[in-house]
Amino acid sequence: MPIDAAEALAAAPRTGEIAWDRKDVLLYHLGIGAGVPATDPGELRYTLETRLHVLPSFATVAGGGPPGVTGALSLPGVDVDLARVLHGGQSLTLHRPLPAEGTATAADRITAVHDKGEAAVLVMRTEVTDANGPLWTSDARIFVRGEGGWGGDRGPSARPAPPAGDPDRTVERRLREDQALLYRLSGDRNPLHADPGFAKEAGFDRPVLHGLCTYGVTLKAVVDTLLDGDVRRVRAYATRFAGVVFPGETLRIRMWRGEGAVRVVVSAVERGDAPVLADTVVEHR
Repeated sequence: MPIDAAEALAAAPRTGEIAWDRKDVLLYHLGIGAGVPATDPGELRYTLETRLHVLPSFATVAGGGPPGVTGALSLPGVDVDLARVLHGGQSLTLHRPLPAEGTATAADRITAVHDKGEAAVLVMRTEVTDANGPLWTSDARIFVRGEGGWGGDRGPSARPAPPAGDPDRTVERRLREDQALLYRLSGDRNPLHADPGFAKEAGFDRPVLHGLCTYGVTLKAVVDTLLDGDVRRVRAYATRFAGVVFPGETLRIRMWRGEGAVRVVVSAVERGDAPVLADTVVEHR
């Protein structure tokens, strides 16, 4: 079978050096919709190098290499077709605020392989450290369609109950028609997000937006709306990708305050509030 769970789990971490600078951070922020209105002081924190605050989700593209979803496909024990791959979920734990420029060592490894019957699920963990110690840890959950059914562990299936009551805040974020083309310049060149022919082969009638772009748009909305615009307050951020987003759509982002955390649900307005992000939590100071 293309996924050898035993080999994947036993493999030593793959390590490499990554580096980023202020230009990379600025480009990422523009890729998730920062800068509207262009002269707003709150937006200039993301778009002007002299005031730059780094949104923690930048960690998912720092270094400019392939994201966890495609990076995992080159790890030992994994040999699958990219067209069968979907990003199922993402979590991020911040050990310190992210610097606007830096160099670090990233170590990737598969920490779990689950058999969901019609699909396999890989969990790839990335641990990043610099000269001052740990910076962040992230987990990417990767669904590989058609690769389950070998009798392996199904993994956890319980999900948190949806938030109760009316949201404390609801905001809408309109995406650009070229949002995916702009976001992909930060490193994720998967043709699913740009090439209509590849998207059709993968089962979509047109290219879809990167899940991690929606992930960044959502975190920015939470920080700007409920965390006083202070990126340093974010401790951790996790989500499950519940549905696709198409460039040009409007995201409806509902937020519920909690003790040290914000619960979030995201949907696509133009498709009858079709689910986009679920089981989403931003932990904060």
